[in-house]
Amino acid sequence: MRRRDVIKGLAVLPAVTAAANRKKQQSNPFRHGIASGDPDDSSVVIWTRITAEGLDQSVLWEVSRDSHFSTLVASGQQLTTHHRDFTVKVLVTDLLPGTHYYFRFKWGDWSSETGRTATLPTGSLDKLGIAMASCSNFAFGYFNAYEAIAKDDAIDVVLHLGDYIYEYGAAGWGAETALRIDRVHRPFNEIVSLSDYRERHAQYKADHGSRLMHASKPLLLVWDDHESANNPWIGGAQNHHSPEEGLWRDRRNNSIQAYYEWMPVRDPQIGADRKQFWRAYQFGDLATLVTLESRHTGRSEQLSYDDHIDTIKSDEDAFRFQTDILGSPDRTMLSPDMEQFLGEALSTSAESGVAWRLIGNAIPMAKTPAPDIGSIGISMPKADSGVPGTSADLVWKGKYNLPLYLDTWDGYPWARQRFYDQCRALGVQDLIVMTGDSHSFWANKLRDNDDIAMGVEIGTSGITSPGDFIEQGFDINTALRIDQALIAQAPDVVWTSNMYQGYVRVTVSKENLKVDYVAVSTVTESAWDVKTVKSKQIIRTGNTVTFS
Repeated sequence: MRRRDVIKGLAVLPAVTAAANRKKQQSNPFRHGIASGDPDDSSVVIWTRITAEGLDQSVLWEVSRDSHFSTLVASGQQLTTHHRDFTVKVLVTDLLPGTHYYFRFKWGDWSSETGRTATLPTGSLDKLGIAMASCSNFAFGYFNAYEAIAKDDAIDVVLHLGDYIYEYGAAGWGAETALRIDRVHRPFNEIVSLSDYRERHAQYKADHGSRLMHASKPLLLVWDDHESANNPWIGGAQNHHSPEEGLWRDRRNNSIQAYYEWMPVRDPQIGADRKQFWRAYQFGDLATLVTLESRHTGRSEQLSYDDHIDTIKSDEDAFRFQTDILGSPDRTMLSPDMEQFLGEALSTSAESGVAWRLIGNAIPMAKTPAPDIGSIGISMPKADSGVPGTSADLVWKGKYNLPLYLDTWDGYPWARQRFYDQCRALGVQDLIVMTGDSHSFWANKLRDNDDIAMGVEIGTSGITSPGDFIEQGFDINTALRIDQALIAQAPDVVWTSNMYQGYVRVTVSKENLKVDYVAVSTVTESAWDVKTVKSKQIIRTGNTVTFS
């Protein structure tokens, strides 16, 4: 989703940002914690970083079945250099399926904290707990929801659905909040170079809640746009401006290199396309999870309401825009290689009798037209929409039944139908699509252009990023009314709320999926509590799935 700078001409930022915390950690070489992720049934990635200067460093790693490391199952030395920003990543192999392991790193006289991870199970599996996370903007607050995930014993793995970092400078979106709570982005500039992306990842990894989550749960990862720049497509990005920011290809490659260095994911094989970041995870006979890459390998350029707002002045104009322009068949989302990978994974899952098919998806997939809030007496709070970069106000979009956003699958209806057609051809109409990006909780139906049921969508709110309606300047009561209007007017929206920050807990069993929408009480203070604001069940009837 598009964002812009919200503080103009900010010349000086306080140099005291996090200075005291940095001094406390000055001598600890493991300042960015440890992490694990990208598991299969016999291996898992473990990660850390050494704060070092100049010289190559050799780091000891250890893996054990017990937290005291009385009996090691694997260990070794890993060399790291400035060429990979002194990050340490090890693919630990020859492990047992469905087994918890403890891991740590040592360097000199220092030892990292102890982490806990797990391999994926094989065979019969009764239950699986997944935390859905997305949109963790450092400037907007503490990663309290990450800490809540770390403490949630029902969670086995964390599915992070993108916007793990944000690229904006210290004067960008969230700047007022960041100044107030001392969470100013580093570096101060919008990140473009490789060193910029590395420094931003380092800042996010040092957060207390982030360190707790990464040390306690293995991560499955999907990237979205802000890991590189807002609203990228295969040829550029909305928030990339040449020539002052250089070639888009170089900036994209910088962001991807830093991502692979700083995240607990398997590195691509030599010569492979590093942009092809997709995975299939198998949880015994219970679930298959396929993650989608929808930013850098297949996406056509986004349309903007800025270019069409003056030509849409009637229902007929809006219909032509949605069918002839938005629905053009050259507007792709997934690459051919991504589609082939998806097809093979779903086909294998269905033929093997696996109970559930899950899709890790960065951006909302269900049809979410803007509600006609003007018809219920709601007007925009000011002439400008209030949300950074949102070009068309909500009243105008609702009047003509236009999509809330054009960067989501709603902006690519031909590509969405192609995705549904591919799944249906494989006999798969029971999709459980797990989505981030929107800073809102969602329970949505998925239906194709012929009103054929294709599954359901679960959407998670931001870890810290705020809901758009409040950001647009609506008061809390009006924002609640807009949520209710969405539920009442959008046929595919079962329930939604843009009022919370938190995560979604999905408990998968053979019979159903239990979906808990979990909110933290605050992200601007380090003391917080947690509550479940809504619970839903997903049940199967024949070859279809629905919210009960």
